[in-house]
Amino acid sequence: MLCQHCKSKEANTHVKSVINGEYQEFMLCSECAKEMGYSNIFSDMHSDFNSILGSFFSNALPERSQTTRCKVCGSTYHDIAKSGQVGCANCYDLFIGELMPTIRRIHGNTTHCGKSPDKVDTKTTSLKQDNKSHIDELKAQLKVAIEEQNFEKAAELRDEIKEMEESK
Repeated sequence: MLCQHCKSKEANTHVKSVINGEYQEFMLCSECAKEMGYSNIFSDMHSDFNSILGSFFSNALPERSQTTRCKVCGSTYHDIAKSGQVGCANCYDLFIGELMPTIRRIHGNTTHCGKSPDKVDTKTTSLKQDNKSHIDELKAQLKVAIEEQNFEKAAELRDEIKEMEESK
């Protein structure tokens, strides 16, 4: 849809307003929206947020921070400190010494101590593992019983295995 104001650019801003009980709706391009005073309240937030994060990094940057570059994304520690964003996962490994004091200052700790999955019932888990190994043992005995043509024993083992597998 084209902008309803300039009628030349693609509309990417949807404006709804109610003034004195009169409802109006506009589809505008970003330039016309800005010109008419409908700027996005979050438009400048990105750069402000990055500068806030960047302020957490120490002002005195280490010497190697300006020369050492990540082989994956090309970031230096200076770039990370300036933007407040780590370039890639490899940067954490490369700049661990410089990042840890900042991470500690922001989070108060350097080890994760947040939520974890619901506690695993170790009794149930170990019982299931024991049950599985017992079934495997019975299957081996069944194979031997069949090879020895002891079909009565094989039938008993088969029934026991079936019963255990159904009770899982």
